[in-house]
Amino acid sequence: MSTIQLKNVAQARSGDKGNKVDLGLFVNDKELYDVLLQQVTVEKVKDHFQGLVFGDVYRYELPNILALKFVCEDALNGGGSASLRIDNLGKTFGSALLRMNIEVSDELLEKLQANAKVFN
Repeated sequence: MSTIQLKNVAQARSGDKGNKVDLGLFVNDKELYDVLLQQVTVEKVKDHFQGLVFGDVYRYELPNILALKFVCEDALNGGGSASLRIDNLGKTFGSALLRMNIEVSDELLEKLQANAKVFN
């Protein structure tokens, strides 16, 4: 098993609406998507954003596009017009999520590297 950051095998998009953050996590391999289903859980995302996300986190699975969507409530200190944070917008959460570590079998990692599905 190898421990890698999501940024090496996934892409993310994120945004905000009021005091909520919307995160999309995308991969381009079904076997890797199955790993995300097991390892990128609501609990792990909430823990990853400890000190930033104070509300509930919801996960939606989109297997047809190999993606996960997370909605994080009470995540922006009141929202754009209410927060005193320097950068409170949800767009930064996608990059932050890609710093999460996951474990991938060495065989899957080799397959992803051989098929140029690993980002450097």
